[in-house]
Amino acid sequence: MTTQSISTTNPLLNFSDLPLFDAISPEHVSPAIELLLAECRTVVSQLEAPIANIDWDNFVTPLETVTEKLGRAWGIVSHLNSVRDTPELRAAYNENQPKVTEFWTELGQNLHLYEHYKALNASASYPTLSTARKKIISNALRDFKLGGAELADDKKKRYAEVQEKLAALSTKFSENVLDATNDYKLLVTDVAELKGLPEEVLQAAQHAAEQDGKTGYQFSLHFPSYFPLLQYAENRQLRETIYRANATKASELGGHPEWDNTAIIDELLSLRQEEAELLGYRNFAEVSLLPKMAESATQVESFLLDLAHKAKPYAEKDLQELRQFAQEQFGIIDLQAWDTTFVSEKLREQRYAFSEQEVKQYFPEHKVVAGLFNVIQTLFAVNIQSDSAATWHPDVKFYRVERDGELVGQFYLDLYARAAKQGGAWMDDARARCRKASGIQTPVVYLTCNFNSPVVVDGVAKPATFTHDEVITLFHEFGHGLHQLLTKVDDISVSGISGVEWDAVELPSQFMENFCWEWDVLQQMTAHVDCGEHLPRALYDKMIAAKNFQSGLQTLRQVEFALFDMRLHDGSTRSSNLSVPQVLQQVRDEVSVLQPPAFNRFQHSFSHIFAGGYSAGYFSYKWAEVLSADAYSAFEEAAQTEGTSLSRKVGQLFQTEILEMGGSRPALDSFVAFRGRKPTIDALLRHNGMIQ
Repeated sequence: MTTQSISTTNPLLNFSDLPLFDAISPEHVSPAIELLLAECRTVVSQLEAPIANIDWDNFVTPLETVTEKLGRAWGIVSHLNSVRDTPELRAAYNENQPKVTEFWTELGQNLHLYEHYKALNASASYPTLSTARKKIISNALRDFKLGGAELADDKKKRYAEVQEKLAALSTKFSENVLDATNDYKLLVTDVAELKGLPEEVLQAAQHAAEQDGKTGYQFSLHFPSYFPLLQYAENRQLRETIYRANATKASELGGHPEWDNTAIIDELLSLRQEEAELLGYRNFAEVSLLPKMAESATQVESFLLDLAHKAKPYAEKDLQELRQFAQEQFGIIDLQAWDTTFVSEKLREQRYAFSEQEVKQYFPEHKVVAGLFNVIQTLFAVNIQSDSAATWHPDVKFYRVERDGELVGQFYLDLYARAAKQGGAWMDDARARCRKASGIQTPVVYLTCNFNSPVVVDGVAKPATFTHDEVITLFHEFGHGLHQLLTKVDDISVSGISGVEWDAVELPSQFMENFCWEWDVLQQMTAHVDCGEHLPRALYDKMIAAKNFQSGLQTLRQVEFALFDMRLHDGSTRSSNLSVPQVLQQVRDEVSVLQPPAFNRFQHSFSHIFAGGYSAGYFSYKWAEVLSADAYSAFEEAAQTEGTSLSRKVGQLFQTEILEMGGSRPALDSFVAFRGRKPTIDALLRHNGMIQ
């Protein structure tokens, strides 16, 4: 039976248009995946046979066509597992993940296909192929090597076992973090203990308690719930309580041994090292860096240490001011990790005469989203409109992007935190752009955040309001979405973000963040939640003055994470017999000025590198920030003559040379085509206030 014949009964197998989220259930997963895997293996078996006159149409097209269906279906399952976690769905996901992993591993090791790609690379038709298709062939030859295609049979078998185990461990890591996050509840019955918290935070906590059938104020470890306690609660013991709970979740100190990620971390690192050695490399960092812009772990470490060197004097000054202010204003002599966010907020308020909570009132959801859309429509000459589609939750909204009346792409917007939803913010694709026999398949993406939802106060619904940091997060994720939505590449393997070097994939996202600081942009996306007034110029000026508040500390924090990640994977840990906590402490001793308490188990929920694809790649955020800051400086230069950073002329060039090109050529080539030169670090340092 084919997918076409049973697509009417199994919604996961209906590829006619958008995912049928209102019809998909956990019981659909196994039958759909099993059928798609069987179809894939049938086509692969046919393609393994000798091909006399190999070309793109008789080899790559049928392979990409069948594997795209599997990718789309499994992508829906993975997405639902992230945003609508249930025991039944988790079981279905975990049952099928090894099967999917096994297939992709088999594909990556298939010598017959590898030889066909080699033959295609040497064929008479190769010179006539587009740049994008040549890039796909080049990537495929590299990936076959990295997939173990050249290994002996016994090593291939072990490589496949390692891949399956790595996938299972990464999933378990995420599940442990989510379960630990969802399990924790802090109920405060005396409102006097919550002195300092904004009224809307109290309302949300009260609502959470009521939802659980309790009286009082309930807090969780979801970011919008716990972070205001650290930021505003005057009760130091309360801050310590929530800090300790968050800093020890999914660890041996978290109170739930079944969710302890300690052994998982060690096993992940061991298996990654084994994978590297099987492939003939010294360590996993060498494997991870092969498809990236950065050339070696040494180059990455030099980049990070140079950035740390430049930032450290500013960080030391930041910390000295913080400690002095804590002692003078609050009598805190021994500044602790649960104090720094609170004291920093108070110092910011005193120095710049405003609070984040004050600013938040000017960013109601509807104005922020409309302002974001206005930026995109102005820069890239598109039109964004509400659209209709089945979704996985009533709060999810759906939109379409058009240009000159033609559909460019569509996206889901899921903004609010929920118990069954993984934390953080991300973009993922539901369907990639590609050319099919029926015409262009337009891209569809998921944009997911974890912000506070609207609340009902005295029977009146109040719109959700976002902090400025949350506004920046939304712009960031939409930058990823633009990369996927505005691509004009017709071949799926390098369409959108596919094929883009991992350390360049953050360029559009970090680039978009800059518009959140522009006066003319903020005028279009602010309206006080109570009176509708735009953000006042005086308050904006204070925000700009405070923009680089503690930028030294923030830069060192990111360097710490990136250096820790790289040293876990570059072989130095293994050669020195250091444990994971010892590596982290060594990095902190070298680059940090602010040390967390000994009980801090940050690494146990560091999902980016243990479950999110950033292993030996977390440096990509800072690496790409060099690119994004330099790219944005072109818009700053245009603003000097045009009077606005929303330059359609420069936006058109960014669209053409960066967004539309996707992964069809090296990221550095795209950057040079846009900027006219290679990137420099100057703009990043200037944006962070670290150039004298």
